[in-house]
Amino acid sequence: MPQLTVRGISADQLSKISLSLVEELARICECGTDNFTLDCLQVQSVSGGEKADTYPFIEVAWFERGTETRDRFAQALTQHIRALGVEEVEVAFKVYSEDGYYINGTRCDLL
Repeated sequence: MPQLTVRGISADQLSKISLSLVEELARICECGTDNFTLDCLQVQSVSGGEKADTYPFIEVAWFERGTETRDRFAQALTQHIRALGVEEVEVAFKVYSEDGYYINGTRCDLL
């Protein structure tokens, strides 16, 4: 945790920044790089009856770490994505609660 689900950016593009991105995000979250999952979804969007490019969008699923950390995380993530030549990207956070998250059948708040 955190888990990043990326749309509108190719796996090749994401691969180029993945190491430096995860290292910086780990520093911000004060956790190891092995806590991160990056999933790159290749989807086909449709608009106006035709195929269209998928808008760059990143969903971050995590346990809440506070506004300051969230802001720094979003800024760092955006900078890395924009360094690829992507002009605009949106980031949204989905927050899990420890009592509703299970690992191997055990609630996280009991681990």
